[in-house]
Amino acid sequence: MTWFRDADGALTGAVCLPIACGVALVLVGLGLATPYRRFAVWAAVALVGQAVTLQMIDAGRRLHYQHFETIGLLWRTQPWLLAWAGAQSLAVAIALGRRARAAVAAMRGVMRGWQLVAVAILSLSTAATVSASVGRYVAELAFAACLQLLGIATIALVALAFPAGRLDEFRRRWDGVLGAPDATPPSTSLRPDRVAWSAAVVVTVVAAALSIFSYQRHPHVEDEVADLIQARYMARGMLAMPAPPVPAAFDVEQMYFEADRWWSPVPPGWPGTLAVGVALGAPWLVNPILGGIDVLLAFLVLLDLYGRRTARLGVILLALSPWYVFLAMSFMTHGATLTAALLAAVGVIQARRTGRVGWGLVAGCALGYLVLIRPLDAVIVAGCLTLWSLGIGGTRLKTAPFAALLVSTAAVGSLTLLYNAHLTGDPWVFPINAYFDKYWGPHSNAYGFGADRGAGWPIDPNPGHGPIDALINANLNTFMINVDLFGWSTGSLIFVALFVCSRSLGRADALMMATMAAVFTAYALYWFSGGPDFGARYWFVMIVPFVALTARGIEWLARTPAGPRAGVAVLVLSALAVVNYFPWRAIDKYYHYLGMRPDIRELAREHRFDGALVLIRGPRGPDYASAAVENPVDLTSRSTIYVRDLNPETRAAVLRAFPNRPIWIVEGPTVTKSRYRVVKGPIPPTAAFNVP
Repeated sequence: MTWFRDADGALTGAVCLPIACGVALVLVGLGLATPYRRFAVWAAVALVGQAVTLQMIDAGRRLHYQHFETIGLLWRTQPWLLAWAGAQSLAVAIALGRRARAAVAAMRGVMRGWQLVAVAILSLSTAATVSASVGRYVAELAFAACLQLLGIATIALVALAFPAGRLDEFRRRWDGVLGAPDATPPSTSLRPDRVAWSAAVVVTVVAAALSIFSYQRHPHVEDEVADLIQARYMARGMLAMPAPPVPAAFDVEQMYFEADRWWSPVPPGWPGTLAVGVALGAPWLVNPILGGIDVLLAFLVLLDLYGRRTARLGVILLALSPWYVFLAMSFMTHGATLTAALLAAVGVIQARRTGRVGWGLVAGCALGYLVLIRPLDAVIVAGCLTLWSLGIGGTRLKTAPFAALLVSTAAVGSLTLLYNAHLTGDPWVFPINAYFDKYWGPHSNAYGFGADRGAGWPIDPNPGHGPIDALINANLNTFMINVDLFGWSTGSLIFVALFVCSRSLGRADALMMATMAAVFTAYALYWFSGGPDFGARYWFVMIVPFVALTARGIEWLARTPAGPRAGVAVLVLSALAVVNYFPWRAIDKYYHYLGMRPDIRELAREHRFDGALVLIRGPRGPDYASAAVENPVDLTSRSTIYVRDLNPETRAAVLRAFPNRPIWIVEGPTVTKSRYRVVKGPIPPTAAFNVP
């Protein structure tokens, strides 16, 4: 049906609603003749309700933060969505009305009134994010908060409908997976167990599958194009490439052109890691593998801080996090950033446990590696781990391993100074700042507040950077975490809010909140929020603290009169995210995200571009960027060369620079409003000068 397909015939996010309805019918059918029939009915209502809510959201493949459509537009175009939300609200209100006294008594047994108000504020205040119009923002926030409250109430009814006679069996199974509630961390060594290994394998397999079927093993953000180009020349032992003969025809985002060379200004740590995948012919597999490794490292950190039960629950939640899994699908730097941060933390933990210098070296090398990936994140993590090593929030590290940590961090991290000097001529001038100064204006990427900060991008709210911009960026990022962390209909921060307001925080929880505060504060002074590409990606090192506090919130609620029903609610929420949120996000947003698509590879095979010069018509991004990533490192080779058909003068220069090649002219997706399309070819080189 055309309703569920785009102009190319690919599925759209609209298909997720009928799939959810089908699963809901199966669920009800399976439960009708069993003690679980009420539970099955309410679970089906929750499933369809979340799917309906997702259809009200404008997320899509354009560069923008997602927002709910206005009620007026929904009423004109998709009134059945509002009709379902109204019917669900009525059914939930009637069902809760019958349990009002019991619900009030249960809440009083868990929290005081002011605490419940605080939970509501923390959870609902980021149900929507800011808009250019204050009135639009207030109206959307009210609508989104109502839908989130509806999700919370529906899940509460799902948990209450679980048969009381089966709760003991559920508790036994829950404890069988997570371990006994009084489990303690091992005293001598840390090792991943079967739950951690299983979660790691699931993340790697799912992220790899998404990379193939949703991301199509192709960069979709122009940052990733630069990363992959850099990885390719680094795989050949190069720190820069010889300058192309006609720079304007090869121009892509985040590439710096000089008279005799061109290079990516991205710090070398991540492209160097990605170069391993390039050398093995599978760069798209690097992040899925790192995603699995990060699960194991996160388990070890949580095991030391909390014990086996919380560590297991934490990595299960991590493996079910859309934010985490979709970043593991990508070519972005953030998975490697988390690897370095967690490995450094594990090194400190083991150095504290064993007193061995070798673990201090491991921690320091990991921190140094982090400097080579994302320097600001390295400063944040190094600051937190240094204070922790000195005894703030934990046992003080012995002198020898602490000295090894400092020395190895400096030794590895200082390589970035040599890299800077090679590219910019000054060890203290980072290539990324040199790039922004040249192409976007002096101090445009400088740290701190100032009127000259920023590049004037559409998703940067105001010119320059000041305290108001910092608050807006914080709102954008917190909103994306509430949405993408778990993809729950209740909002992803519900259990964090419950736990923080429960006043049950321990020392390990304080460490997690301190880490989050450090990331928040450091990035408040940077002009860009990170954009909507992969959730709150600049705050990605917060994900383990968020997962830990969520797990602690679930465990805290399980000790209240809610008991094992808290586990039922979490299980249902996660199942709904797997059925609803993951497919919706993979289809609606990341397939051909930002117009980036790998069709040029198919055209190259179909038309046999081998050794040709292919002129791409269309803007730099996405049309040329998607093709440029197919270029060889050595432009003097007989491989196919893709250039941008910018104007007659540039074309003439390109044709003179690459003589004796057959010429193809291809229109990009922005021009065709669909896929890449061959306009002419093969054309003799001399005739190409006169093609209009």
